[in-house]
Amino acid sequence: MSGQKMLKFVDVERDMPEKRPPDLRRTDFHEIYAEYADEKAKEQAARCSQCGVPYCQSHCPLHNNIPDWLRLTAENRLQEAYELSQATNTFPEICGRICPQDRLCEGNCVIEKSGHGTVTIGQVEKYITDTAWEEGWVKPIVPYAERSESVGIIGAGPAGLAAADKLRREGIQVTVYDRYDRAGGLMTYGIPGFKLEKDVVMRRNDQLEQGGVEFVLNCDVGGDLPFEEIRARHDAVLIATGVYKSRELQAPGSGADGIVRAIDYLTASNRKSFGDTVPEFESGELNAEGKKVVVIGGGDTAMDCVRTATRQGAESVKCLYRRDRDNMPGSQREVNNAEEEGVEFVWLTAPKGFAGDAVEGVMVQQMRLGAPDATGRQMPELIEGSDYIEEADLVIKALGFEPEELPKLWGVEGLEVTRWGTVKAEFTTGRTSLDGVYAAGDIVRGASLVVWAIRDGRDAADAILDHVSQGAAVAAE
Repeated sequence: MSGQKMLKFVDVERDMPEKRPPDLRRTDFHEIYAEYADEKAKEQAARCSQCGVPYCQSHCPLHNNIPDWLRLTAENRLQEAYELSQATNTFPEICGRICPQDRLCEGNCVIEKSGHGTVTIGQVEKYITDTAWEEGWVKPIVPYAERSESVGIIGAGPAGLAAADKLRREGIQVTVYDRYDRAGGLMTYGIPGFKLEKDVVMRRNDQLEQGGVEFVLNCDVGGDLPFEEIRARHDAVLIATGVYKSRELQAPGSGADGIVRAIDYLTASNRKSFGDTVPEFESGELNAEGKKVVVIGGGDTAMDCVRTATRQGAESVKCLYRRDRDNMPGSQREVNNAEEEGVEFVWLTAPKGFAGDAVEGVMVQQMRLGAPDATGRQMPELIEGSDYIEEADLVIKALGFEPEELPKLWGVEGLEVTRWGTVKAEFTTGRTSLDGVYAAGDIVRGASLVVWAIRDGRDAADAILDHVSQGAAVAAE
């Protein structure tokens, strides 16, 4: 039966859900893709070749059992498909929306390599879990038995929440501490609604809270609450703060008014979407309406900024990136979406400085690609005498993120960090130099993808479970 349902890629073409027209989607922050209809989801799932070596699965950081839940979807066994996807992924509906599938599972699909167009894995994953929520298959966490051991998690982003979910399912008492007023980290305040609508994140937060996870929000660790006090409260601690320190531009005029950090700009926009009062937005400082906007950077954060600016009613939006289109780190899918929405990409350019006390323009130097570096990527080289001024009255720096100096910030001794400032932690377990303290996500690996943070959080939860279980066994002797 299953053989008849699958292997449809020869007869059925790849077909994404309908994308809202650019002129329409530029007017709001709703997600740009419609939902699959039931029959369309089954049809697209049935295109999977069920290959003997599933490269989609091996190139997924979570090693999701993609072929099996595609087959179950094609066979209309959606609840089983959801349970299988949830077994390896804490937040499949979030990964289905924001993972760069073109670089991960879909980019390694066997039928894509044979010229038939990849299976729409991300959209089917999103469809499965959205259906699960609608049908009531997603339940609050109910552990088989409660345990007395407790774990404190610092940071309510994807790594921290994934660990919290896994530990609570084992009956561990979990408290999550976070500096913001809503849990979710960058999923809440960094990623715009047109990629990830906020009710999708909030319902997962609610599920965790209903399942017994305690959230301590608006909590400044190291300020409001000393790190050592958190250690004293719990049998183990997980550091999952992410990386929020923005890389800065060292260029003349970089301190001018109108030059802002991407994280501040995106957070203000997302707060507005929640209905919060945001003085910096109302004043125009973090609002692109009517402005000539220049975004500097080529990663996914830069794509979020340019697409947010178009929705805020910017007069023009340009993105400067020092390499070419083929060498940019951001998702090509996001570049295409941005271009459809009117963003202009100015390739092979870098800022040299800024004009005006309140910024009036970016002094741009043109580049060319030269010899490869140690990683094989061609290095940008300056083209002498090619400088020009790009008009701008709002410049957004999207140059990436670095870790904060946690040992200094928290006043903690003995927490070892790498030369990049990330927390030094054991591979796969997240064990740090401090007994009973673990770390996971971007604070260990540097700025990366949500799916990797989920993987790290789940792995650390397994190691923490072993640690507290050993402690409980010793105490019982």
